[in-house]
Amino acid sequence: MSSTTEASRTPTAIDAIAERWVDTLVDLDPATATWLGRPGRTGEYADLSPAGHAAYIAAATATLAELRAIEAVDAVDVVTKDDLESTLALDLESDSLKLQLRDLNVIESPPQQLRDIIDLMPTDSVDAWRDISSRLGNLRGALEGYVETLRLGIREGVVPAKHQVRAVAEQADRQAAEDGFFAGLVENPEGAELSGAVLAELRANADSARAAYSWLGAFLRDELLPVAAEADGVGREAYALHSRRFLGATVDLDETYEWGLEELARMTAEQEAVADLIEPGASVARAIEVLDGDPARQLDGTDALQRWMQSKSDQAVDELGRTHFDIPEVIRTLECRIAPTQEGGIYYSAPSDDFSRPGRMWWSVPVGVTRFNTWRETTTVYHEGVPGHHLQLGLAVYNRATLNTYRRALAGTSGHAEGWALYAERLMEELGYLSDPGDRLGMLDGQRMRAARVVLDIGVHLGKPFPGTPGVPAGGTWNAENAFAFMKNNVNMEEGFVRFEVDRYLGWPGQAPSYKVGQRIWEELRAERAEREGDSFDVKRFHSEALTLGGVGLDTLRRALLA
Repeated sequence: MSSTTEASRTPTAIDAIAERWVDTLVDLDPATATWLGRPGRTGEYADLSPAGHAAYIAAATATLAELRAIEAVDAVDVVTKDDLESTLALDLESDSLKLQLRDLNVIESPPQQLRDIIDLMPTDSVDAWRDISSRLGNLRGALEGYVETLRLGIREGVVPAKHQVRAVAEQADRQAAEDGFFAGLVENPEGAELSGAVLAELRANADSARAAYSWLGAFLRDELLPVAAEADGVGREAYALHSRRFLGATVDLDETYEWGLEELARMTAEQEAVADLIEPGASVARAIEVLDGDPARQLDGTDALQRWMQSKSDQAVDELGRTHFDIPEVIRTLECRIAPTQEGGIYYSAPSDDFSRPGRMWWSVPVGVTRFNTWRETTTVYHEGVPGHHLQLGLAVYNRATLNTYRRALAGTSGHAEGWALYAERLMEELGYLSDPGDRLGMLDGQRMRAARVVLDIGVHLGKPFPGTPGVPAGGTWNAENAFAFMKNNVNMEEGFVRFEVDRYLGWPGQAPSYKVGQRIWEELRAERAEREGDSFDVKRFHSEALTLGGVGLDTLRRALLA
């Protein structure tokens, strides 16, 4: 991979279009600049009102027309044009279905995004804290634009589900609380000595942000909840579009649902076989009891969790960088952090475009969760770090000699990224890093969960018959309650985690299946290349070719690797 970065390539007309599109995104949404690590309007937010959305659609329409009028001049251009054209066309289709009018869920919608971007802002100078203060002061205006969009949805009958409205209102309450995120952020600012005036303004703007979330919560309860949709499912037409967005590929949803059921059965059988290795004759539940009772596999407190994550990650970077992957020095730094929120979930944030902000693995620990079992999470470190997201996304940022900014930092789909990360977990099993039966059971626990949510997600949103689960017989259609029972019977997690996960699937259609379906496509591509190349197939070369493409949709990836 290092040789790719050393090769010179003259930027093309298509590269220029892609770079202008990034500039447009930065202009329309200054949080994109923060994500990229660019200076500029760091205290501002996007216009989330209907007028702001119209401006985005106008820009996307113009860029798509410009892109379609240009011919690719090399293989890099072919991939850029393929991926950007598909993405922009999908944006226009989403607009035609007015999906932005019901953009509300518990994990990745404006109420979370407006707060989450603050996690990526520097805190090492007075000016950095002034930027944070400015953004906090502008948060009410951003939420007002968003509420204007939701109100348009109310008038047009395009509304989110009641389940999501209630849950996000509760999240808003936590943000508005006196001991919530904003209060904690400014209580003792770290990284710079702030004068009295700067600190006073920062705290005043934090109070304004708290009040803004209190106002949002009231709107959600008083105006949106009474008219919100009863059904959690979005229906086949909208779901097919969401699925394409998260995969960057079109799949047969009904076939995928049946495959999900089969994959779930396979993962369950594999778990049962490993349980027998942990204790002869043990059920999966008994094996988990044995592992959870092993003091050597337990961590108490988030400090111990953070240190363990960092140690495991550093080991993987060091060893795989000497054997199975070319890992440039600049991406050998991966910071493992406990997230400042307590919503649940583990996630990765890519390095800034100049690597001034390194890649980071975040763990958002729910309230009350204080004990962690390493056997469950060893595979998570590989998923989020190396050879998972950090290797994949860090290399894309590193590969600037070949890839334009769009390809390095903004392109790609959940199916590509999360599919690779699940593929990476299985790869680590192949390489012997999960030879311990406990760690392997933890990997299978995650794989089983991902298979279960293929079934759940498609089942809920397409209104398929409920297949049954212990305690809830088959019959009727999928809904929030039987989905929770189904998930609880297929994962080994604290109930708070399970509840959050199910809420996420109900409100973020198509995203959860993209992990396992993406893994399926990655594995199919490797198998097809191996069959084509026979004895000359080199898996390290396959990985190198795939990762040097950067983030792309999975249909684009297929065309590029099998051309």
